[in-house]
Amino acid sequence: MPHRLIGRRVDIRLTHRMVEIFHNHDRVAVHTRRGTRGGHSTIKEHMPSAHQRHGGMTPDYLITRAGRAGHHVAVLVERLMRDRPHPEQGYRSALGVLSLERRFGRDRLEAACGRALTHNTVSYASVQSILATGLDTAAAGPEPILPTPRHDNIRGAAYYQ
Repeated sequence: MPHRLIGRRVDIRLTHRMVEIFHNHDRVAVHTRRGTRGGHSTIKEHMPSAHQRHGGMTPDYLITRAGRAGHHVAVLVERLMRDRPHPEQGYRSALGVLSLERRFGRDRLEAACGRALTHNTVSYASVQSILATGLDTAAAGPEPILPTPRHDNIRGAAYYQ
């Protein structure tokens, strides 16, 4: 059980190829080091149980599942995973977005994801907020073009003729 040592003092021995962890002079774990700087490798048994649930999922599976709800949902889910250093970090957010379909329906979820993508607010919280406030049903008309205000320093088209 790797989590039993959280908060305890351990000794670590690093070599070019291995990482060894000792507690009270007993080796409790050994891992092969990766050759790439800044990369990670994860042993499934060392992951928290909440993350182990998603161990069999792939980004393609989640994007395909999101595609059943609509094009914008699939694009948003793909961006949730693409915009993170590791796609797995976006799984919970993607699953959260997909779960909103049960509460709000497929059409509203598609509209909310479209609005979130338009405003570049790609997150579960943003999509949930759009749905909760009903912004997905509001017409997104074009911004009105306001006339130039009258001012003495503005010459106008007649000045140049």
